[in-house]
Amino acid sequence: MSTPGRRADAVRNRQLALEAATALTAEPGASLTVEAIAKRAGLGAATVVRAFGGKEPLLDAAVSGLLEPVVRRAEALLREAAPDQALRTFLAELIAFQSAHHAISDHLGGLDLPATTALRGRLVQVVEDMITGARDAGVIRTDLDPAVTSVLVGQAAYAIARTNPAPEGLADAFITVVMDGLRPVKGQDDSGRPAPSTVT
Repeated sequence: MSTPGRRADAVRNRQLALEAATALTAEPGASLTVEAIAKRAGLGAATVVRAFGGKEPLLDAAVSGLLEPVVRRAEALLREAAPDQALRTFLAELIAFQSAHHAISDHLGGLDLPATTALRGRLVQVVEDMITGARDAGVIRTDLDPAVTSVLVGQAAYAIARTNPAPEGLADAFITVVMDGLRPVKGQDDSGRPAPSTVT
């Protein structure tokens, strides 16, 4: 039977491992191995594994903990602002988040991270909802599929976030160019072709 002292140690070790993994996501070039996390936490690798049951649950807890407020912020923006303004504001905040957590995407490929995957799905959906809302309001072009636009914007934002060193004003310039490029094109129909002339 575990004693209160052992339970307290287990809780403390879990928190130390989680904090270490979270901190490492903010370090460019950092390794997110169990050994690196254990070293940062001041624990043994076996202790870290016991605390979470393995590397994947630990990284899932760390990354989902970072993503949750990002997703909630995006959902709040969609509720509170015009869709195009929500998209503009969120892009700036997303780039800042990605710039601050370089190590995440480099180490998560092929891992089973259910909480993180669910949050990523919510994030993709809310961005598509911003784009669809802006299309419906007539402030974003309709000749591009919302899912395609979401991937285009998201991947480009990710590339900008990883630019190092980044010139001052790069993110603002990117957002301006993207939003300008998404504006409806005068004289085109929804397919992007020139609209038929109404002059007889």
